Parts: sequence; structure tokens; C-alpha cells
Amino acid sequence: MLVPEPVLAAAVAARRVVVVTGAGMSAESGVPTFRDAQTGLWERYAAEDLATPEAWERDPAFVWAWYLSRFGAVGRVQPNAGHGAVARWADLADRGARGAQHVAVVTQNIDDLHERAGSRDVLHLHGSLTSFRCGRCDTAYEGRIDVPEAEVERVDPPTCTLCGGLVRPGVVWFGELLPLDAWERAVALVETADLVVVVGTSGIVHPAAGLPVLARGAGAVVVEVNPRETDVSDVAHHVWRETAAGALPALVAALEGLEERA
Repeated sequence: MLVPEPVLAAAVAARRVVVVTGAGMSAESGVPTFRDAQTGLWERYAAEDLATPEAWERDPAFVWAWYLSRFGAVGRVQPNAGHGAVARWADLADRGARGAQHVAVVTQNIDDLHERAGSRDVLHLHGSLTSFRCGRCDTAYEGRIDVPEAEVERVDPPTCTLCGGLVRPGVVWFGELLPLDAWERAVALVETADLVVVVGTSGIVHPAAGLPVLARGAGAVVVEVNPRETDVSDVAHHVWRETAAGALPALVAALEGLEERA
């Protein structure tokens, strides 16, 4: 695949790179987006009706069972070529290759596919499906999480060993604020970046949708990688109408080729 010349030039010139990823990144691995219809036991419900504090208060066993099904589903899929390319880009930077000196990931996704692909500097804006915490005292839960072999409609959540509160998924639900420390670090990353690559996000979920605007305002080159037009398109300096699994490996391969010829 041919890399657009302005995109490659921006990647070569950049020293600090931030890759901002959304649902489209993981969709290529088979992780359903929140806009997709639910399946199995959950097809009668919208994700927006399950991922809320109100739903948890009303029926924690029901919400926990849904999250266990999502946790199990993510565990069965693999990182795609786009995830792998981002990790390789960071490795290039770590080796002092031509181009970036550091590559960080800011993701709206709650899966761990970036980490499993080998990325080390990954910031989860909306929390992580693979972390759990007490809903009462906020203590991280390190106990075992058992996923039922078959889908069930209710599973009692484990309890906190410190206070006895119910353990909840370590994600940000609809109606909850983003963790302040995560948001402040995301802002700092994009505002000090030379290049921000926005991959597979619609640009409609706030406040994360504001990151490309902040990046451009601070002087970064903004590149959108998405097969469809989005709210990010008007903000980006360069738009690449490709998927993450197609564009990112091509870009990183081009950077690797430049390193070999240097």
C-alpha cells in the first residue's frame, strides 16, 4: 500500500507521536463497537442501557454477567495488524531510528489489544475491561475473575476484601466523569506532540473528541486514518481513507525501510 507523501513526511519529521485510537481500531479484531447490535442473551438490550451507574444499582448481577461476556469475548480475539504496527513504531523510536523518539497511545477502547500487541505506553481514557475495582471504596481488585462457559443472565459480582463492597468493572460508564489524571495526561501528550494520528474514532464522544482540536491548536500535525468521513476530518491536516490494519502497517513499514537505508 502506498503511503501518502505528506503523511510519511510528517511521521519522519515528528519526534513525539501520539496515536489516538477508537472503536474502529479494535473492530478489525472482531471486537463489537457500542453502536453494534448486541447478540445472544443481550440482543434485547442496548449497551447504553447496561453501561450506567443506574443499571448497576438496579441489578448488579445482571450488569456483571454482561461484562463477563464482554471480558470473555475480548479474551478470544487477537490484536490486528494495526495494533502490531503501533507497537513496532514505538520499538523504532526506542532504538533511536529516524523519526519518532517516543510513541504513546491514547485509546478510548477498554480492551487490552494494544498491550497484547506489545505497546507499553498506553493510556486508557475510558478505563479497562481487564481491570476491576470496588464500587464502594475504589480499591483495585486482584482476585480471580471466572467467566461462565455459557452465557448466563446473572452472576453475583465478587466482593471487596477490604470493605465488602461489590466489585465492578474498571471502566467509565455513561454519566460518569473520566478519571482526572488520565484526562490531564492525555491533554499533556497531545499538546506536546509533533504528530497526532487519530485512528478509527468517530470524533463524537466527548471529551475525547476534543483531543485532535487541542493537538492542532498546540501545533501538532493531525492525521486521520479512517475509511469514512468523521467529525475529525475537518480538524485533520491530512486524511487517509484506509483502515487501521491497512494504513498503519504500511506507514511503519515505510519508516522501517528508511531506517534500513540510513
